[in-house]
Amino acid sequence: MDTKALRQKILDLAIHGKLVPQDPNDESASVLLERIKAEKERLIKEGKIKKSKKSAKTSDTPHYENVPFEVPSLWVWCKLGDIAYVASGSTPDKTCFVEKGIPYIKMYNLRNQEIDFEFHPQYITEEIHNSKLCRSRTEVGDLIMNIVGPPLGKLAIIPTTLPQANFNQAAVLIRPYKYKEDLVLYLKSYLEEMSEINSIATRGSAGQVNISLTQSQNMRIPLPPLAEQQRIVTEIEKWFALINQIEQGKTDLQTIIKQTKSKILDLAIHGKLVPQDPNDEPAIELLKRINPCFTPCDNGHYKQLPQGWSIAPMQMLCTLVDGEKQSCIERINLDVKYLRGEHDAKTLSSGKYVAANSLLILVDGENSGEVFRTPIDGYQGSTFKQLSIKHDMNTEYVLQVINLHKKILRENKVGSAIPHLNKKLFKAIEVPIPPYKEQQRIIDAINKAFISLDKIMESL
Repeated sequence: MDTKALRQKILDLAIHGKLVPQDPNDESASVLLERIKAEKERLIKEGKIKKSKKSAKTSDTPHYENVPFEVPSLWVWCKLGDIAYVASGSTPDKTCFVEKGIPYIKMYNLRNQEIDFEFHPQYITEEIHNSKLCRSRTEVGDLIMNIVGPPLGKLAIIPTTLPQANFNQAAVLIRPYKYKEDLVLYLKSYLEEMSEINSIATRGSAGQVNISLTQSQNMRIPLPPLAEQQRIVTEIEKWFALINQIEQGKTDLQTIIKQTKSKILDLAIHGKLVPQDPNDEPAIELLKRINPCFTPCDNGHYKQLPQGWSIAPMQMLCTLVDGEKQSCIERINLDVKYLRGEHDAKTLSSGKYVAANSLLILVDGENSGEVFRTPIDGYQGSTFKQLSIKHDMNTEYVLQVINLHKKILRENKVGSAIPHLNKKLFKAIEVPIPPYKEQQRIIDAINKAFISLDKIMESL
């Protein structure tokens, strides 16, 4: 289920007046608008807000030309500046920042449509807060919207935990003149739908998108009756709570699937995934072919392995090597971004040759220990080593053992500036080895189970 699309559809229905039924007994939004305007004029007269410059077409009438869609009969179109104080933030001089003072909200604090001030908090002096930045002082219940992206559409309501705060120039403050609690919730839902934001956003250099303060003030708002606003917000909250449950269930199921895969691999290397066949050649025989001097040893982790199994260190089963150096031949650069499909193929005229269908293991970076199979001939990326597995071993079985140890390899990297694969740890991994034919039966069982689990994952 595409829960993101479902959220968008609910918001779309809401702003078009199709999410909840209209009530003919509701007071018209035109009356609500006039009441809000009267409150705005009172605040201007008392000097609490400044009178804005009127455009050629004033907002004295609630209906506008070029509205994006029709609204129900009791609704009216207005501008955001008609119903709310809209102010931009500012960035003070570096000297104004202090270790403790007035919380200063930056756009990285707007996370998941909420204020997360615990994430890299910054503070300004109280003097600056009340003087140079007085225009952008927030109050509990104000709506903050970012106007510099990408992405646009980050919105959050100032919580009670921030009774005093300020914010930077990449956002605007939205504070309704009247009926603040109801209007903020409705406006947040409307703006989250994004159609109005996207229609007025301007694109700058380097992919940056912006909305000016004036554009914010002139945003077109479909204003329902106050009672219907309340019904809309309640209905949205009900649906979003259900979607949250679905998403949490999806996350929980994904975690269960990952745990199930890990359990399957654990059963496999303990000889508990498939039945043994007494007619299979014992593993000790294939290990002697790999190394005639090999002698089995006991291991505390695998005391109860089935008859015919053995144990050997990873270094006996595979080696980490570099490809043969070549020059004057143009080949694909098999780096990690290409192998992950994160960028298109780039070519090199020289490098360490790797044949198609070879195995490369990451030895540098956070994901050291991750293994890739090459789709084409090319040159080995600088963060890789070739993983060469002995012919007497089932390659896929060895790869699944490595996969099972991926977490411990990531947690035990070496190096400070650039983390590296702990090769000593990798080589010392003790591998429980079944007879060769059982290795194949194990891989067949793993693949069958993983295909089913992946289908479930894809359907989420």
